[in-house]
Amino acid sequence: MTIEKCIKEFGVDDVIFEEGSTGRELFVVLDGKVDIAKIDRGNKTVIVSLGKGEFFGEMAVIDGSARSATAIASAPATRVMRINHARFVYLVSQQPAFALMVMDALSKRLRASNAVTYRTAATL
Repeated sequence: MTIEKCIKEFGVDDVIFEEGSTGRELFVVLDGKVDIAKIDRGNKTVIVSLGKGEFFGEMAVIDGSARSATAIASAPATRVMRINHARFVYLVSQQPAFALMVMDALSKRLRASNAVTYRTAATL
């Protein structure tokens, strides 16, 4: 597959994927911004905003589970590159630096999530 087929452009508020949907790929932001959000009865809570060089969707590519949040383009001409499961496995096996980058990001995201969860629990 050519790299051009893996790149897609989105406009502001275009949904890249929805929470609960299935997918075995992750995405890398090439240009623009992507909001990762939880949507409950029409109310959107942005968990994190990602920019150029950052990636999202890694949990589904790793474990095949449903998407845990919704990814929404939040800037005009947001371009993302899709990396499917097979390419992800190849990159992890052939490029240890790529695997370490993914693990580092997962660790930071888990720590941030824990901090919010435990801070919220402590105030109750």
